[in-house]
Parts: sequence; structure tokens; C-alpha cells
Amino acid sequence: MAQAGGWLARTCAQSLASAAARWPDAQAMLIEGESRSFAELWADVRRTAAGLKRLGLRRGDHFAICMGNTREWCTLFLAAGTLGAVTVPVNTRFKADELAYCLRQADVRMLAIADRFLSIDFIAMLRSIAPGVDEHLPDTAFPLLHTVIVSGADIPAACRPTDCLNDGAGIEVDEHSEGVEVSDTLLIQYTSGTTAYPKGAMLSHYGMVRDAYEVGVRLDLRPGDRYFSGRPLFHSAGTTMSLLCSIEAGACYLTTASFDTAKVLDIMERERCTHTSGNDTMFLMMMSHESFSRRQLSLRAAWAAATPAVMRQIMDRMGIAGLCSAFGMSEASPNAAMAPVDDEVDKRIHGFAKPLPGVSVRIRCAEGDRDLPPGETGEILIRGWNVMKGYYNMPEHTQQAIDAEGWLHTGDLGVCDEAGRLAFVGRLKDSFRVGGENVAPAEVEDVLHRHPAIRQAQVVGVPDARMVEVPAAYLILQANAQLTETEVIAWCRERCANFKVPRYVRFVDSFEHIGMTASAKIQKRKLRDHVIRDLGLENVVLTGRDTPPVESRPS
Repeated sequence: MAQAGGWLARTCAQSLASAAARWPDAQAMLIEGESRSFAELWADVRRTAAGLKRLGLRRGDHFAICMGNTREWCTLFLAAGTLGAVTVPVNTRFKADELAYCLRQADVRMLAIADRFLSIDFIAMLRSIAPGVDEHLPDTAFPLLHTVIVSGADIPAACRPTDCLNDGAGIEVDEHSEGVEVSDTLLIQYTSGTTAYPKGAMLSHYGMVRDAYEVGVRLDLRPGDRYFSGRPLFHSAGTTMSLLCSIEAGACYLTTASFDTAKVLDIMERERCTHTSGNDTMFLMMMSHESFSRRQLSLRAAWAAATPAVMRQIMDRMGIAGLCSAFGMSEASPNAAMAPVDDEVDKRIHGFAKPLPGVSVRIRCAEGDRDLPPGETGEILIRGWNVMKGYYNMPEHTQQAIDAEGWLHTGDLGVCDEAGRLAFVGRLKDSFRVGGENVAPAEVEDVLHRHPAIRQAQVVGVPDARMVEVPAAYLILQANAQLTETEVIAWCRERCANFKVPRYVRFVDSFEHIGMTASAKIQKRKLRDHVIRDLGLENVVLTGRDTPPVESRPS
């Protein structure tokens, strides 16, 4: 196997086998009260892999998992990888049509699914798209799907219970038995649902496991540390930067089936977690919880996707001295850059992250074909071992994303400093132009997050007759806080250029009804569509004349 710096190239099974050999009795996992040492986890994975192999799962087959963050999810994923099968994580917020699309587009041959998760009846959903589960498989709608394994009591006649995975007697499976190569695809990660037709990024064992190792180094994650991550396992930030990262470092991975703020704080306090991760929404939910001020947390380091104002709050209020910024996307396995815990505090707070070893970054002019110097904003391009193998069954989209020289065009705006650190500025497609000036929503959101009464801010560009687009801000206030539209605008006028000041301000209780991904990210496209309808701007025509703001009304 090839040596890469301090990391020895390995598959996910080889990573776990190595951890079990080095730290057999150390706690590897604690999920919903279920604990496993590294030796126990590796034994569970081999036994489950044998059961999957008996059911017909082979190297290269596509194996979908649809359930919340559970020990079972982790075991199934690692077992499939041990066999050389490709895991297809299914977002638990998918509706029936989205589940059908995923199963069909990914050519899934075997599915493991929970009968229920939270208030969702997945079996009813499955029956609606594949009625054959009550009689025989494969169903005519999914001719490749020959096996469905159900976790729970509601098991259709043609499906199997998870207990069947214990029946692998006589089948020996280990980290070498299946001939899996580090270049093999480990995961097909679908985009988070912000596009009409999700694309499945094919991520290799090498890309994901090395990414996990490098993230652990930047986070100073050590054997015996305790890493709580609320990131869903059906996103690569959950599989790579949380689960696999913990295994590579010899740390204990902790999570919950869903992100309940009080429960998360309980776990982090009781279990004396040393590390965590999340985006601004997750951290703001924790810091605004009524019990937060009473908590005694032991967090030493974390990584967050948040604006500078929120990063400062996390560092100061949660006491996380080693708070790191990072940049990544599903197509990059998923991380491309992360700040080390000992980098300059101001750089970390303002989102500057160092590219991982062996990963190259360029900033390209968004409207041309030239590289930009440090300090100028343009599209982020990435090249290196972490770049996906391509989109599954979408060669045209792959060619659009990865050019002939191997550069991944991220569609994200960023800037590099003189030392080569990278900072994310915003989505290329989320940015908007106000009278010819580019505005990145993250810039305005950061100004709004500095206001003590504002818990969460989301900004989008909406149509305007004279300026083409203007900013609209939708805000969630802190508990018992009061704020007016005029006060918000005055706050922004004092802190940013006039063209960045929101023309419209609305207060909401939640963004759930507007559209959020399961990793608690606001779906900007859906939010913009909602805002345009809410403000009555569907029929705006460019006139070059000023139009008065829409009258305020109760939200």
C-alpha cells in the first residue's frame, strides 16, 4: 500500500482492523446507550459482512441504508465496505419519489431500512413505490433490488429482519478476504437536495479514509478522546469527518438518532466529550437553549461551518479554544481544507483553512479563465486525492464538474490569503448582484448575527425593478427578544455598504416550513422562492425606477 505522509493507504476495513489491533479494549462507539470497544465493533462488522455475503452482496454491488444515526447504521456501512460493496446513504427526509429516484438512479441491489424513524413510516413509503415487498422481490419497478432488510417490527412478507444478518456461519470475512482496493468506490453520496436532480458523487476508500485521517490531525483528535457529532450519517460529514475520523484516531464516536438540543447537551456534558462539529444552526440551537448556561462542557476542539460572528460566539461561550474552520463538499470526500487547532485565532474565526496535504486549490475568475491573486474572490477549484471519481451514471455532469486537468469546479466562491489559506465566501449560485455589485449572503448574515437579539439570519436576493436584485433578510430572534424592521436596517446600515443592507426584513419562528436539509442547512433556492411569494414579488418588472418596499405585516 502507498505511503502518503504519515498515513498508510488503507480501506475502511483495514482502518478498523488496525484500530482493533492497537486499541482493542478502548471504547469505539456510544450511540443511544449502546457501547462497543474497537475489538467488539470489528467483530460485529465481520459477522454482519458474513451475513450480507450470504444474502448475495458482493464487491461492487450497491447497498442502500435508510435509517437514523444508529449503531446499526455504522455496522452496516463498515460491513458493506469490508465486502467491497458501495453504500448509498438515503436521506431520512426523502419523500417517496425521492427514495424511488435514489434506488433507481443508483442501481441499488440491496436495501437496509428502518420500519419507522421519528414520525416517518418508511415501510408505507416503500410499499407505495414497490408494492412487491408484500409478495416477492424484485419488484417490477426496481428490477435490480433483490433484497430488503428491515430494522423494526413491521416487516413485509418479501423482506427480511435484521436478525438474518447473524446467519453467516461458515463464511469467513476479514479486511483482506474480498480483494478490496483502496481505489474502489466506498460510497455514493447524493447532493443535499438543493438541486432538482440530485447527483451521486462516487467516493473511494482512499479518499474517505485519508480525509478522515487528515481531519483528525487538524483537530488534534487523539486515542481516548470523545467526539460527539450530530452530523447525519447519510451525509459524508457524518461518515468521513465523524465516524471514520474517530476510527482513524482511536477516539470514541458518539451521536444520536436525531439532533435534539437538550439531549445533545446532556451527552456532551455527561460523557465529557472533547470534540464536536456542526454548522451555525446546530451551535446556535445549543447556545440558545435554556439550560446552556448551567452546562459544564469539556470541549477542547471542534470544527464549524459558520460566520465569523457565530464562530466567535462558539469559541467564547462554549469555551472551545481549538475551534477550526473548514471547507468541503460531497464531491471532495468531503473535506478539502481545515484550519489546524493551533493556527492563528483570527484566521480560524474568519473561516480561513489550510488545504489538506496533497490537495491543491485555485481561485478562478467567475466570469473568465484566469487565476486570481490572494485577496480576490472567485470560484474555488480543487485537485487532489480527495476529488470524487465522478457522478454515478452522469458522465455529462461529471465532465462539467471536473475538467480535463482534474480540477473540480466547486461552484463555491472563496478567497485565499498570502499564506495559501482558503476561506469560503458563499455559493456562486447563491450570490446576487445589486446594481452591478456582487453580494454574498454570508457577508450580510455575519453582520446580522452580531446583533444580540438575532438568533439566526438568512439572506437571499429578490427581484427589484431598479437594482435588479436587493437583499431580503429572514430572521429568528432570541427567546423573548424584540426587534423591529427599522432597527435591523439601522444596524446593518452602520456596519456594511448600502447595497448590502436588506431592503426587506421579516421575522419567523422557524425555517422548517420553508425548507431545510437533514444536516440543518437552509435550502437557499427554496427560501428564495418562498420569500418572493411571501413578499409578493412574483411579477416584478425591471424599470430602472425605485419601488417602495413591501409593507410590513405580521409573520
